[in-house]
Amino acid sequence: MVVATEKSNGRNISPNTIIELEKGDPVVFEKYWRKRGEECSIVIRGWEMMSYLGDAKNNVCWYMLPEVERSIRRLHHVVGNAVTHDRYIVVGTGATQLFQASVFALSPPHPSKPINVLAAAPFYSEYQDEISILRSGLYQWGGDAASYQKNEPYIEVITSPNNPDGIIRGPVVKSEAKGKLIHDLAYYWPHYTPITHQADHDLMLFTFSKCTGHAGSRFGWAVVKDIEVAKKMTKYVQLSSIGVSKETQTRVVKIIGVVCDGYQNFGSMESELFFEYSKRLLRERWQKLWAVIDESKVFSVAKYSKAVCNFTNDSSEPSPGFIWLKCEEGIEDCESYLLEKLKVRARGGKRFGVDSKYARISMIGTDDDFNEFLKRVSNAKKE
Repeated sequence: MVVATEKSNGRNISPNTIIELEKGDPVVFEKYWRKRGEECSIVIRGWEMMSYLGDAKNNVCWYMLPEVERSIRRLHHVVGNAVTHDRYIVVGTGATQLFQASVFALSPPHPSKPINVLAAAPFYSEYQDEISILRSGLYQWGGDAASYQKNEPYIEVITSPNNPDGIIRGPVVKSEAKGKLIHDLAYYWPHYTPITHQADHDLMLFTFSKCTGHAGSRFGWAVVKDIEVAKKMTKYVQLSSIGVSKETQTRVVKIIGVVCDGYQNFGSMESELFFEYSKRLLRERWQKLWAVIDESKVFSVAKYSKAVCNFTNDSSEPSPGFIWLKCEEGIEDCESYLLEKLKVRARGGKRFGVDSKYARISMIGTDDDFNEFLKRVSNAKKE
């Protein structure tokens, strides 16, 4: 079995090569950062950043460097996608760790039984495993939020835009019981969706990987209203990893600075701004996809409505980081069909709590893999 490598450098891909489009690895943005060159480089000397402590004056997230907090607040101010004034910032080793920290912080400390954690289907495929892996006595996976009918406390996770289908979402639980909310806003950035408002929720999660594409840095942050929740989240990160790498934090400051400087020094910029570049790139990919899907008798993808983006001041459709593909009648398992017939590895609908007729496919991989995927989809014939 042949598998496509991450960097194919414009080479022809054999028809027997499996294209890996199951994971959301955001290497699509690599070309932009290559163009910025040394502007994004940092130098760390051997004696620097040796302490656990980040900011002794920070009584909440003590391991966070003060310049990281300033950079995060600056980024949200520039983009206008979230309120950070009078909010607490907690950073973690990716949004995955912060999701665990959020559930821990919102769970009752001494429950008679674990609180249910819910998300509306199709939900992010990793939520269930992330909740279940620790076998915690504090919380447990409760399934589809839309069908939750128990008169018991709950935690609902709202992913908006949603992973896998890119839809803007709100809470859906109808229970009379009191619930707590986690808003996962990993994709609420202007290259994926129009920024229609400043999100202002009790607990919001963001990730460096989907914002700028630097997934390997493993960095995420939470914007939290309640100081006690923020302190509990910090405690979780402290106990699980004793903070976040300062090397990573330093890179975050540099990259966010380059992004924000571009917008605030617009007149002196020679290269294309990051969000404009990324939005144009993803929009071009979606246009190519629609041209293929509109002619397909095998696959379909739901269309998105336009909205006015407050950041770009234009009206546009979302350009999600994933394709939520549906196989038409006669194909019961979309994931298996893609792998066996087209040699495309995708993530099946059952992982997201829905029918196996659906599959999620990454839109943020290499140009070569994406173009080869389009070629194979256009050649697929209904059997």
